Amino acid sequence: MNDRLLTFYNLQQAEASGPPWVPNTASLGGIPTVPVDVPIDAVFLVLFIVAAASHMTIFRRNMARGHKFIPSGATFGFCMARIVANVLRIVWACRPHNVRVAIASQIFVAAGVVILFILNLLYAQRMLRAAHPRVGWSRPLSYLFKALYALVIISLAMLITVTVQSFYTLNRNTRRIDRDVQLYGSTYFMTVSFLPFPIIAYILLAPRPDTQRIQKFGKGRWRTKIMLLCATTFFLCLGAAFRCGTSYKTPRPASDPAWYHHKACFYVFNFGVEICAVYIYLFGRFDQRFYVPDGSSKVRHFRGQLANEDSEPKGYEPQVRNGMGDEESGPDTLSNGETGTVEYSNEGKTTV
Repeated sequence: MNDRLLTFYNLQQAEASGPPWVPNTASLGGIPTVPVDVPIDAVFLVLFIVAAASHMTIFRRNMARGHKFIPSGATFGFCMARIVANVLRIVWACRPHNVRVAIASQIFVAAGVVILFILNLLYAQRMLRAAHPRVGWSRPLSYLFKALYALVIISLAMLITVTVQSFYTLNRNTRRIDRDVQLYGSTYFMTVSFLPFPIIAYILLAPRPDTQRIQKFGKGRWRTKIMLLCATTFFLCLGAAFRCGTSYKTPRPASDPAWYHHKACFYVFNFGVEICAVYIYLFGRFDQRFYVPDGSSKVRHFRGQLANEDSEPKGYEPQVRNGMGDEESGPDTLSNGETGTVEYSNEGKTTV
């Protein structure tokens, strides 16, 4: 009876204090502190500032020479979101009792990474279209990818809504619904982050006719494209899987957090894996390797919008191969604008 009265008294105190209310359950990373979190956030802040400046520089230089690669601009946007997230965590560490700062910090931590999920899925789609054009360019699959992208945006909006709402309600049923939506969102985002793996597996394992070669797009070796995309997918999926798995665990009191709530886990599986993916995009020169001409979706190939299937000689089919029979695009160097060797088959004649 005394426990019930105490619980009722605490609830009355909480209601009297007014919204927003601090959740009484443990969260990833916990409440940031100045001695621990501020130095770590400062390091990540510098790393993301450098990455943002680098990607924007590449984007502007490419645009100046007519090489429009929108993913570089999107990666810049992601880096800016992470800069804001780190700044908010520093502010939160300095003002740990400011609930509104805590809300903004959690929203920016959860929201930014979906940009990288979409980019990886886009790169995988381009590789699928080059290796298996009949499947990759089919309208049902194109609609499926568009539906996935749209559902990412809708799910993100739902997550932001329930995250904010959980700070402004004490109703248990409402909080239960909010948690269910959060579980759905983390599961869906983990699935999206993992999707490039089965797409790459299909690209490598699905049989192709002997006369069909991988269509050339971008620069560099085909094998290197696969390895780089697998590396970024691994890092992003690792972080998404950790967040999803821990969200399904039974909530624990804020005074008794589990090992996965530790600050090290928060930084490694959030900012740590993301900064690895961002710098792989940068040093791997994704802007060169995964570039496709404008209007490719309209003409349904990567030979440029002005190219017309009917105007090309019969038997014309771009292919990439080396002396060992591997389907690649020659020397894997992108310095000084160098490209790999590309061979085109035209009725038995090969030109380089």
